Amino acid sequence: MVQDILSEIALKLKGISYEYVEEDLKNKTESLIQLNPVLKKIPLLVHDGKPVADTQVILDYIDETWKNSPRFYPEDPYERAQEMTVSCCKVFEVMGRLMLQEGEAQAKSVEEARERFRVLEEVLKKHFPNKTIRGNDDVGLLDIIIIASFGVYKAVHEAIGVEIIDPVNTPTLYNWIEQLQQLPVIKEVEVPHDRLVTFLQKCRQEHLQQAANA
Repeated sequence: MVQDILSEIALKLKGISYEYVEEDLKNKTESLIQLNPVLKKIPLLVHDGKPVADTQVILDYIDETWKNSPRFYPEDPYERAQEMTVSCCKVFEVMGRLMLQEGEAQAKSVEEARERFRVLEEVLKKHFPNKTIRGNDDVGLLDIIIIASFGVYKAVHEAIGVEIIDPVNTPTLYNWIEQLQQLPVIKEVEVPHDRLVTFLQKCRQEHLQQAANA
């Protein structure tokens, strides 16, 4: 049971067959509650009847259980440390805020987002200047995080009317995403652009309406 694009990509990269089960978070199934009685949330991976919760834990479990290529973590400790540096750029939460704001608040978040993406671009350019992705074997955890987090950037841009990732200001990140999106395994989990834009716009409007009525 998986409901998390990072876990889905990881399973597909490893060539693992799985059953995807959709969960309604407003009306959780008894199965989810029984399998994850403490957290009672997704994502959740069930392997041989044993539940594994939390995205990072699931990714680690997949990589350690199925040791075939690609391996998600570099063997070299220094290379692994460089990948961890990317996660410290703190760009993920600010993108979430952008989706749920408007007016002056959104304008401030846009400035913050562009500054954080500038830092991220510098980190990627410094530590991964010649990133090339030819196939699944070139994909690791950092690639999975990048495509899961930013692969929908075009839909986000259209939904909020603000462009953050582009080939001029973030060329390294832009090219990284473009290479990943050419992989068949990534295409398999992509949500159609128009459908995603509609979904994001609906979520945004519902949140803004709730905030206005609060």
